[in-house]
Amino acid sequence: MSGTFFGVQQKVLLKEKSLWEITMESLRYLTEKGLLQKDTIYGSEEEFQNNFHITKLGRASFKGTIDLAYCDILYRDLKKGLEGLMLESLLHLIYLTTPYDMASQCDPDWMIYFRQFNQLSPAEQNVAALVGVSENFIGKKASGQAIRKKVDKNIVNRLYLSFILYTLLKETNIWSVSEKFNMPRGYIQSLLSGAAAFSSCVLHFCEELEEFWAYRALLGELTKKLTYCVKAELVPLMEVTGVLEGRARQLYNAGYKSLTHLANANPEVLIRTIDHLSRRQAKQIVSSAKMLLHEKAEALQEEVEELLRLPSDFPGIVASSTEKA
Repeated sequence: MSGTFFGVQQKVLLKEKSLWEITMESLRYLTEKGLLQKDTIYGSEEEFQNNFHITKLGRASFKGTIDLAYCDILYRDLKKGLEGLMLESLLHLIYLTTPYDMASQCDPDWMIYFRQFNQLSPAEQNVAALVGVSENFIGKKASGQAIRKKVDKNIVNRLYLSFILYTLLKETNIWSVSEKFNMPRGYIQSLLSGAAAFSSCVLHFCEELEEFWAYRALLGELTKKLTYCVKAELVPLMEVTGVLEGRARQLYNAGYKSLTHLANANPEVLIRTIDHLSRRQAKQIVSSAKMLLHEKAEALQEEVEELLRLPSDFPGIVASSTEKA
């Protein structure tokens, strides 16, 4: 630590705490969070030293760039989610990827909260019950009644923000969602960007923990939806460089409904079909689509080769996979 820039600053600025004290406090904090584990190695009867190694949770938090203040909470939420993950809609997944820091700053409008809750399907209302927010609690808050049972404020606020995100993904119109929740459009846009970024972080977090294998494919798709926030059919087109929502809608309406369609398109035909599309832009779109399609084909080929390298103990799996390929 003394060889880092922080160590040099400590020597120059002469802070109240010594570098040793700060280092020990940091190690203690990381150990308490479960990110580091201390191994005590004994030498002679009077001598011993402490070695530390990073835990699986620590590695996952690092790979996912998860704020250390929330990494253990995220782990608990994901673990609890596995016990009863509701997949009839996106609401439960959206709740799990709603940023913790934005929830701590949220101040729900309880009448809107109650109205939005009542518009949910029974399965969606079950999501609220699973995370610990009951209809009775929201109703009492909306009517101004006293609440005896203590409910975690951060969970309540986070669920409210997940309602906003869920509505936004269904409607994809930030103006109507802003009006519906009586919130500034800038705040909703910030929430959407934050959720997309956090969803990607949670995905990388889950990739490092085998027990969360079920989340990997689910969060990959959700991250795309949050990033683009458009109708599902436009998502593949918006993966192409230079294609934003408006252009994707034009292409889809013109019959270019998949990456393959774009990759095989004639730039000259595109120019005549799509309004306000230059020759340079048309060539770039086709070229980018071809490159993306090639990358996806290579990824599938690698997956096939990996399956073919399976041990001979699983001949049935290999044969089946090869036939599909």
